[in-house]
Amino acid sequence: MIRFLFLFLIIIAGCSPSRKESNSLKLEDIRLTDLAGNAVDVSQFKDKTVLVNFWATWCKPCLQEMPSLAATQNRFKDQPIVFLFASNETTEQINRFKNKQKFEFNYLHLGNLEALKIQALPTTFIFDQTGELKFSEIGFRDWTSPASIEIITNILPKP
Repeated sequence: MIRFLFLFLIIIAGCSPSRKESNSLKLEDIRLTDLAGNAVDVSQFKDKTVLVNFWATWCKPCLQEMPSLAATQNRFKDQPIVFLFASNETTEQINRFKNKQKFEFNYLHLGNLEALKIQALPTTFIFDQTGELKFSEIGFRDWTSPASIEIITNILPKP
């Protein structure tokens, strides 16, 4: 019985979203390339909030989350925020997925998933305009919810 309870608690803990408000991780620590294989210089996003969604083509929660990310990206289109969608799958797999979908995402290849200590997908990081990690979460989120909009709004640069 105790083993069952222990296993149950581990499973429940693993399924619940994990959030961090601060971390020593910086935007510059993420190794990204575009789908042509060119390195992405994240310094181009200086003075902007950057939301990075880590996903995979085989990940059902990732795919379920995409419509809300698309709607939120559209909602913030006139704000100083960049949405990046990073997968460590091959660029061929990402391109095939991109060509079958309707989402207008900035799809990128992630070169250092393990170094970022990402334990599950989807995972989302939000960096402030200085490149400092301000929010991270493992698991599905409805990015159109008032709580999600508030998270993003609070990280956006203040005028």
